[in-house]
Amino acid sequence: MLEELKEEVCAANLVLQQAGLVGLVVLTWGNASGIDRDQGLVAIKPSGVPYEELTAAQIVLVDLEGNIVEGELQPSSDTPSHLVLYQELQDIGGVAHTHSTYAAAWAQACRSIPCYGTTHADYFRGPVPVTRPLEPEMVQGSYERETGWAIVRAVANKSRQEFPGILVAQHGPFTWGESASEAVRNSIILEQVARMAAA
Repeated sequence: MLEELKEEVCAANLVLQQAGLVGLVVLTWGNASGIDRDQGLVAIKPSGVPYEELTAAQIVLVDLEGNIVEGELQPSSDTPSHLVLYQELQDIGGVAHTHSTYAAAWAQACRSIPCYGTTHADYFRGPVPVTRPLEPEMVQGSYERETGWAIVRAVANKSRQEFPGILVAQHGPFTWGESASEAVRNSIILEQVARMAAA
């Protein structure tokens, strides 16, 4: 089922590992997903599978409520965040989440990334936004779902094309695009923007 989508999502996850930017993903951290809007199904990396072992057959299909439709492994622990984004941001087709070194440092410091020049402005029309920190009861509750809602609140009035990603306060970056591969491309760009701003 949805073999083409699973292949694309697998390839997008492998790009996270092979992107050439040190620290884009470490160990099994990070994930990318894609959605088939017609069927209401999301393909996402399984939890805990090393990138070097990942195959399209391992990609998990879930519905928008998080129920496993196909796959023998558990979906990423970040699946609830992805699902909130797909439910609330109807114009996206892919989501990526990393713990890339520089972008995560800005996120964990709860600081937006200033726009210092045209390289940044070509992809983000202003500072890369950062969400508000989650309240303690949110962290203790459904942390991943609350993360998704924090992103939705922060981008409510922003164009997804002009702001293809965000920093989640005290956590790390999330990016999106028309597909999983575009979301991963935006993760690479965000990490480079974060590096340049820190230099």
